[in-house]
Amino acid sequence: MDRRLWASAALNVVITLAELVGGLLSGSLALLSDAAHNFSDVAAVALALWARRLSRRPPTPHHTYGFKRAEVLAALANAVLLIGVSVVIAREALERLLYPTPVQQGLMLAVALVALAANVGSVLLLRRHEKDDVNVRSAFLHMAQDALASLAVVAAALLAHTPVGLYVDPAAALIVVFAVLRSGLSLVWETLSTLLEGAPPDVSLEALLDDVTTAFPGATLHHLHFWQNGPGQRLLTAHVVVSEALDGRAIECLFAEIKVFLHDRWGVAHATLEPEVTGCGETKILASWDEERSP
Repeated sequence: MDRRLWASAALNVVITLAELVGGLLSGSLALLSDAAHNFSDVAAVALALWARRLSRRPPTPHHTYGFKRAEVLAALANAVLLIGVSVVIAREALERLLYPTPVQQGLMLAVALVALAANVGSVLLLRRHEKDDVNVRSAFLHMAQDALASLAVVAAALLAHTPVGLYVDPAAALIVVFAVLRSGLSLVWETLSTLLEGAPPDVSLEALLDDVTTAFPGATLHHLHFWQNGPGQRLLTAHVVVSEALDGRAIECLFAEIKVFLHDRWGVAHATLEPEVTGCGETKILASWDEERSP
């Protein structure tokens, strides 16, 4: 995946330079907006690569969970960058709608076609990524939206000399902006949820508990915490009420089976289970911090 990210970054550097020169010479705002977006993609891929490298460092006494969160922070930074660039482009596009400016169709179309081909290549390079890898997915979204943007620029170039041609160029830029904003805001919400220790969005705690209870009738989970430290790294802690008839070795064997079950069925990379025989006085799925601090 790192090689694919590097190749995608190289493609976007070429696209950015071509669209910047082409946009200035042709007077196309859509082309310049796509160049700005591609420049943000170069930064996005560079940030994704840095975060992937940092996330591979082993845990330290100061960072006991390792550095997986670096990829989440990179994804959040990329999303904010997407939104910021989109706002600037939207402002320019609205001004161009009020004061239309003609563009040079031939140059605009040629550069847009080259950019479209390169952006499609970047999308193909990054299309295969892990579902939970928000870092690479943020870079992939940049590329996918660039491909859409280039397609819109091609359409604007083809219609440049029609009666509506003066308005198609800024309208195409606005279409790109709306698509970018939608994905950018969604990514911001997802990364913030991860940073705030939110449970993975595709997980129902009630369904998880029912699943465990069905598979292990002698074990009851409560005081459950389920969160995602980074891409593909789901963590879980819980209290488990077990039978008094089980000795320490039997409890270890039972917990080992539950952990394998949680990994295979729910993607839990690391589970910490606390055994209870007489119980702690609480049976709720969730517990507040005050309850957990109480004796």
